[in-house]
Amino acid sequence: MSRALKPKTIKANLFILAGLVFLLSACVSTMPPSKYQVDEEKALDSHVTLALKYIDSQNRESARHHLRKAFEIDPKSVDATFAMAMLYQLEGEPEMAEEYFEKTLRLDRDYTRARNNYGVFLYSHERYQDAYEQFEAAAADYDYDNRAQAMVNLGRTALHLDRPEKAESVFLQANRLNPAMPTVKYELASLYFEQKNYAEAKNYLDAYDQIARPAPQTLLLGIKLERIFGNRGKEDSYALLLKNRYPYSEEYLEYKQMLEK
Repeated sequence: MSRALKPKTIKANLFILAGLVFLLSACVSTMPPSKYQVDEEKALDSHVTLALKYIDSQNRESARHHLRKAFEIDPKSVDATFAMAMLYQLEGEPEMAEEYFEKTLRLDRDYTRARNNYGVFLYSHERYQDAYEQFEAAAADYDYDNRAQAMVNLGRTALHLDRPEKAESVFLQANRLNPAMPTVKYELASLYFEQKNYAEAKNYLDAYDQIARPAPQTLLLGIKLERIFGNRGKEDSYALLLKNRYPYSEEYLEYKQMLEK
């Protein structure tokens, strides 16, 4: 016949059991991830990275193959969801692209890269107020590697919303963040030209010319500026480059129309 346990013994045993449960749970929570988990994470990262590279090179089939593999590993992968938005954008499926951009931000509202790219998508569809909100959030992320470009995007959108003061402010800030960025120097030159601040416009265009190859829009702006300053030789130099390098551009057509006036 078994003896009944005394109350003190029962309490002691319960205390020991609780302690064992705590120790076991602690051991489980601090165990390193298994090799299988690590391999899955590496495979997921690899598939998403390859998908984005194929999207950049416009290889849609290969991109979709790798995204399919990524979703097999993790159906809720925020990186794969973002990449799928980019793929749908490449394929000219705006409704699906927007659905996946929104889904990405529901999964991770602090995914700044997705916000910036979603802003580019909205901007391309002339939804400037919506794009402005996405760029503004991206530009506010101090840790975002591409923050200066997000500011340039914000400034361009501000101009479409008739907010030149805001555009100037963020362009100047972007230029401080990344003085080696050619696009922001052109944007400042173009903005100051529109404001008839020709001296500042020329300063920023000259700064652009020192770090980047001429583009049709910078050459046309250079022609207009040098004509205002009466520098015929420099104007002709810009015009020759525009004719030789971009003879079928809208900028060269505009220049020819200038000559007819």
